[in-house]
Amino acid sequence: MIVCFFGDSLTNGVNDPEGLGWVGRLCNEARRKGRDITAYNLGVRRQSSRDILARWQDEASRRKLGAQPMRLVFAFGAVDACLDPEVNLELDESLANARAILSEAAKDHELLMIGPPAVAAPEFAQRAAALSTALGELCEELDVPFLSILPELQESEIYMADLASGDGVHPGSGGYANIFRLVEGWDAWRAWLKD
Repeated sequence: MIVCFFGDSLTNGVNDPEGLGWVGRLCNEARRKGRDITAYNLGVRRQSSRDILARWQDEASRRKLGAQPMRLVFAFGAVDACLDPEVNLELDESLANARAILSEAAKDHELLMIGPPAVAAPEFAQRAAALSTALGELCEELDVPFLSILPELQESEIYMADLASGDGVHPGSGGYANIFRLVEGWDAWRAWLKD
């Protein structure tokens, strides 16, 4: 099974001293359980949903391998919700981009969507929470499995301590391990591994 993970620096695993992020941990665990998985981490730093909309189809098509099934995981929103006016987006545009991505991707692929994680700055956190809620509603409408990770991460002492000791956005290895545990325990992800 081929799995492409599309997202931003948090998908990429920026600031993880182990170099795995949550995606690397997730795929290592799947392999440990005997699943034949070829994973492509396509997280790109400072990319919003607008950027992912522009690139996902080309990048996915380049990674197809004959008749082998390809599944797509989208995990974005932190850049959309950030406070930097050079890269952030209004909620309406983020949702329009997500709708375009998910609607098109669902025509040929099984999909999963993961919402943005917790961040340290209060205004940024409010924007991320609003976007996560709206993405969850959109995914329900489109029948795409959605995992909201922000509330659990906000309550995690390890995750929030990682943010406080870093840049306020990217956790360290403990924080990425928290995200991994949330995704690895998700019924929708586990169903993929049983197929």
